[in-house]
Amino acid sequence: MDPLGFALENFDAIGKWRSVSGADDTPVDAAGVLPDGTTFQGPTELRKILLGRRELFVRNVTEKLLTYALGRGTEYYDAPAIREISRGAARNDYRWSSIILGIVRSMPFQMRRSPES
Repeated sequence: MDPLGFALENFDAIGKWRSVSGADDTPVDAAGVLPDGTTFQGPTELRKILLGRRELFVRNVTEKLLTYALGRGTEYYDAPAIREISRGAARNDYRWSSIILGIVRSMPFQMRRSPES
């Protein structure tokens, strides 16, 4: 299962907070364990963990956004661009706009090709 998803279990399908789930009113279990063994209970604790690992979080978000922007998975040769975008975001206090602009200005994005018809 997705450990990050467990932290968000208190939110229903439209984003409304809930403390019980289902027709039987069982309490929501928002506890989770990350792959490295770090445990958390709910979104507040997960947020603290992610803020403590900002560089890793931003690198992962950058990679996922670049995958979407390119319309393909990232490859080993995209790693320098991902690192540069992440470093640029760090220099700009991890602003969302800095990540987006970094992706748009990156070599992989600038050199992408459209699928041939």
